[in-house]
Amino acid sequence: MGNREALLAGAKSCLSEKGYGRTTARDIAGAAGVSLAAIGYHFGSKDALMNAAMIEALGEWGEALGRALAETAGQQLDPEERFRLSWDRVIATFAEHRGLWRAQFEMIAMADHVPEIAASMGDAQKEARLGLSALFQGKEEVPDTPDELNRGAFLQALLAGIAAQWLIAPEKTPDGRALFRGLQVLAAGVLGDATAGS
Repeated sequence: MGNREALLAGAKSCLSEKGYGRTTARDIAGAAGVSLAAIGYHFGSKDALMNAAMIEALGEWGEALGRALAETAGQQLDPEERFRLSWDRVIATFAEHRGLWRAQFEMIAMADHVPEIAASMGDAQKEARLGLSALFQGKEEVPDTPDELNRGAFLQALLAGIAAQWLIAPEKTPDGRALFRGLQVLAAGVLGDATAGS
């Protein structure tokens, strides 16, 4: 493993263990087994390295999510069963990637004060939405259309909300069955209101 790869691995480890804000350049260099100067040489700054590590960690979580969701793709399931099973598997990935989710929420909280973080996270929104839309449909990719972006935005909102609940109290996090019922109740209210108004 070269210094660049070692730095990324060290930064991901620090993100998971210490979070974004408490990780120092010295922490990363120590975890990677390289000199402090290597950070500047390969990434320009600690923040650039941390952002690259976060992107790589999110990619790894995306692969884990893809594997979890692929298990439902080949099964003959009705839409309710697929939804419930898919979300149960999504929630199961949180335990292995707990540090990543903590670090993400920490970065969101810092975004107002660190423009680089806001820019980095903002730039990734569209790709994340299209990626989630594809994953939940069992596809390699989806077209860049308003419907796919809307589907992805809804999934992103649901995912972030469930992740936040899981971080606070894993045992109280709704499972796939509860999420599906909530969606039914919400849809009935929205569609009922829409029908009543026409």
